[in-house]
Amino acid sequence: MSSVARHYVLAAGGTGGHLIPAFALATELEKRGHHVALITDERGARLPGKPASLTSHVLPAGRIGKNPLHWPKGIAAILEGRRMALRLFESFQPSAVIGFGGYPALPALWAATGARVPSVIHEQNAVLGRVNRFLARRVDAIATSYREVHRLDAKHGDKVHLVGNPVREDVLALRDRPFPPFTEDGLLRVLVTGGSQGASVLSQVVPDGLAMLPPSLRSRLQVTQQCRPEDIDAVRDRYASHDIPAELGTYFEDMASRLADAHLFIGRAGASTIAELTAVGRPAILVPLPIATDDHQAYNTAEVTQLGGARMIRQDRFTPVELAKQIQAIAMNPETLATAAHAAWNCGYPNAAADLADLVESFGSPPLMDVIQVARSVSPQGQEQVA
Repeated sequence: MSSVARHYVLAAGGTGGHLIPAFALATELEKRGHHVALITDERGARLPGKPASLTSHVLPAGRIGKNPLHWPKGIAAILEGRRMALRLFESFQPSAVIGFGGYPALPALWAATGARVPSVIHEQNAVLGRVNRFLARRVDAIATSYREVHRLDAKHGDKVHLVGNPVREDVLALRDRPFPPFTEDGLLRVLVTGGSQGASVLSQVVPDGLAMLPPSLRSRLQVTQQCRPEDIDAVRDRYASHDIPAELGTYFEDMASRLADAHLFIGRAGASTIAELTAVGRPAILVPLPIATDDHQAYNTAEVTQLGGARMIRQDRFTPVELAKQIQAIAMNPETLATAAHAAWNCGYPNAAADLADLVESFGSPPLMDVIQVARSVSPQGQEQVA
């Protein structure tokens, strides 16, 4: 742990997948006495969960898509964002800039490499994202969340550090709690989510899949499901027709407590979702988003499925029959479910935030004023002096 306060800039796209680990790192760095600023877009500045002490700076973030007609506008926005980032660096004097992917991270990291400020990128997924691929050869270190990361050039291997994907403190606090008791005649609590906006395919398939379970298991179901607003009434009617008790909502603020009580998770395979499932140790049926860039959600499932902590179903095969089959395989026997929970737990990286903080602390030096302040000492006569 550093004894000198330093300044760090975190840069992340405006989604929870990019910002949740950024928030976790900010919290850890602030605990160590450092000062942290965030660069993001307007959506990211409004995302719930941001530490109250974390100052946000909204910068332009242009996209370079497939249509060349849009390139001039995107390039202009990136250049303006880079200029704004450089002005921030002049006043804030960061010891390092840490990027978490997404287009809003690009101007800040590009500015850092141009200004010779040490830089680190963190990749949450098992496939290196587009912005991080562009920056990989320019940055000083690459922090990864998985042992195997696709689209990461082997020539960058000497600056790769496996740290895991930091999760929220309220979720990490559940790691040392035992898996909820599950017996032959006890409730089977199922948690279903599809990310921040829910997923219509889950609403269409899960109720009917649960209804196909054997009566001995179906009669013990207790479901919590996040739905899109436009789906929730139809899902409620479907569960009622199957006589399956279900609590539905478009958003659950207390997701950590619901995860704590769950025996089985059904949902997408985003990086933050898998990081939380493995931090806590919860078995899962994972349905990767088919349109995810570079199919990264499917790659995210590889490690936890190989070790037996989850099962993956491609969306084109995600039917009520297939879901019921996979749930029976993992949950019919209490011992099998507990074994899967332990396998998921073994895939977790509970020290991810601390390890990432250790990595970024290894770069750069504190701002001049902080050096002067920390060098002050008190003489034996009680007079302040500067060393």
